[in-house]
Amino acid sequence: MPQRSTEMESHLRGFLVDRSSAVPLHHQVSQHLELSIQSGDIPHGSLLGNEVALAKLLGLSRPTVRRAIQQLVDKGLVVRRRGVGTRVVQPKVRRSLELTSLHDDLTRSGRVPTTDVITLDQVAAPADVAGLLGVPPGDRVARLVRLRRAESRPIAKMTNYLPSKVGEFEPADLEERGLYDLLRQRGIHLHSATQMIGARNATAAEARLLAEPRGAPLLTMERITYDDRGVAVEYGTHVYAASRYSFEIDLLAP
Repeated sequence: MPQRSTEMESHLRGFLVDRSSAVPLHHQVSQHLELSIQSGDIPHGSLLGNEVALAKLLGLSRPTVRRAIQQLVDKGLVVRRRGVGTRVVQPKVRRSLELTSLHDDLTRSGRVPTTDVITLDQVAAPADVAGLLGVPPGDRVARLVRLRRAESRPIAKMTNYLPSKVGEFEPADLEERGLYDLLRQRGIHLHSATQMIGARNATAAEARLLAEPRGAPLLTMERITYDDRGVAVEYGTHVYAASRYSFEIDLLAP
């Protein structure tokens, strides 16, 4: 990979830190590299080079460069490997907490989503699902299990239950479009949702499906979505590969 290391040095050679800025030098470097990785200017697989060489190239101290790289490690943009160096990895999918589908979020961010439909059937609603959807236990509900990918890499296993009044779905539609887009097409006006986020380790089956090591960390999400009349139209329980996915939350002071 020496060629990519040279590309990295060429990219950094045109970057100058602003020593008069109140922004710490290490954060300026980290921000510049993060934007370059996210935009693809620094491609996946590039080697950053060693800290001494980078410090000399940027005219900074080695501790400053080390702090900048550590910020990238903390964000999952680069990984350190003994005997290999520091390498750029595929940026995580960052998803803001809005009432949107993963398919829509990936498309808006310029990623190419693909979907494998694993299960598509009608089942008797288990008691917990029935309670969340506001239907009698045992009522027929649609069950959708899908594997969502970005650039052919698995991101999430998504299981959704929908009341029968929503109608049936075709596998081809679910492979090409997001679930919320299909609901809107049917005249269902999504209004609000209750969402719970958690984390746990992957089971062996989940690890195989998401191309992760057994026991790898997963982000979990449960969501109940309501229409503009306050009626539940969907219950979803999803797991995401934490190495490639994160939620983004905007917070306001009270």
